[in-house]
Parts: sequence; C-alpha cells; structure tokens
Amino acid sequence: MRLAVGCTALATALAGTAAWADIYTYRDAQGVLHFTNAPSVGATRLEIKDPPIPPAPPMVVRRGLLPSILSRPLPRADATVYDSLIREMAGRYGVEYALVKAVIKAESDFERTAVSPKGALGLMQLMPATAAMHGVRDVFLPRDNIEGGCRHLRMLLDRYGGNVPLVVAAYNAGTQRVEDAGGVPAIPETREYLARVLRYRLAYLRGESGVVPIGR
Repeated sequence: MRLAVGCTALATALAGTAAWADIYTYRDAQGVLHFTNAPSVGATRLEIKDPPIPPAPPMVVRRGLLPSILSRPLPRADATVYDSLIREMAGRYGVEYALVKAVIKAESDFERTAVSPKGALGLMQLMPATAAMHGVRDVFLPRDNIEGGCRHLRMLLDRYGGNVPLVVAAYNAGTQRVEDAGGVPAIPETREYLARVLRYRLAYLRGESGVVPIGR
C-alpha cells in the first residue's frame, strides 16, 4: 500500500494548533492513499476531527473599577502657575494681586475647569450671567476667566468704595444680599468664605512671590 506525499501536509497540520484542521482520506484509482482537508475531493472519509476553538474568555472588569478611574480628579495646578496672568489682569483693572489670587484659591483652588453645584465656572467661579456681563468668551480659558473676575472685582470695589470685606461678601452672595443686610449678610457660607479669602489674601501679601503654603 502506498501513501501519497500528502502525509507531509498531515504532519504539518498536527505540528501545532494554529494549523489544525479536519483531516480526510481517500484512495485514487491507483490505490494511493491521500490525506486532505477538502472533503469534496473523491470518496473521502473523515479521519481526524478538528476540535472546536474555545471562545475567548470575556474581559472581566471589577465592579466599580471603571467609574472610579474616570472619576479620579486631574492633578491640580501649582499655586503659582497663573501668577503672571493674575498680575497682568489685576494691574489692568487696578485690583490688588493678593486679593485676586485669594479669590481664585478660595473659589477653585486653581482648577481651571472647576464647576460648582450652583453652576459657577472656572478659576474665579463666574456665574454665567456674570461672565456674560463682563464679556467673557470662554470661562474655562484662564486668561478670559481671570479677566472677567478682575472686571467684576473692580466693579464691586467701585460700588463699595474699596471696602474689601463687602466686596468679597458680594462676590460670594451677590450685591442684593449685601445691600439688604447693610453689610456682610448673616449667611454661614458667606461668612466662612469671607474669612478664608481674607486669610489667603494676608498670606499672599506677606509672601513676595505668593508661594506661601495655605491650607483650605
């Protein structure tokens, strides 16, 4: 009995799972035994069945892992990264540098994409109406946001004759509440905010470059 050279192909097929396939045999008119993976060639007989390829195991993501990754806050900017912009805009509108930086520290902690639950936006947490009032085009662009905040502080300084506590209180609570109260309104959030801004301002006044470490 003769075997066709097809045995070489069989050996190759069995050499590894990557080349595995169904193997059939048939004899030609001369009695030569052939091996093939094509069942339509002659009177073939299945000799070796290709085992099914197991499906790839599903990718398992631990419950809560992806949301926790996506919700991780981005690293905050260094406290001095906007110093040149603050100085430029504060000088342009005649507002004290230390006051502007203190407001930014209290409002957003130097996070330019900050959004408050009430809808205040960016470094100086401008409400949409305030941003529109001062012509701010992009509240998340540091230059635009700081300029808008400085313009607003200048407006409040003029309104309250340079009285910094009233300016800061109005920046937080609005002018109507300040004027209804005849001073700093008795709102716990506003009074706490005022205390923080004044503390930050004092620290920035004492530090020539504004790099004095300040806790929230």
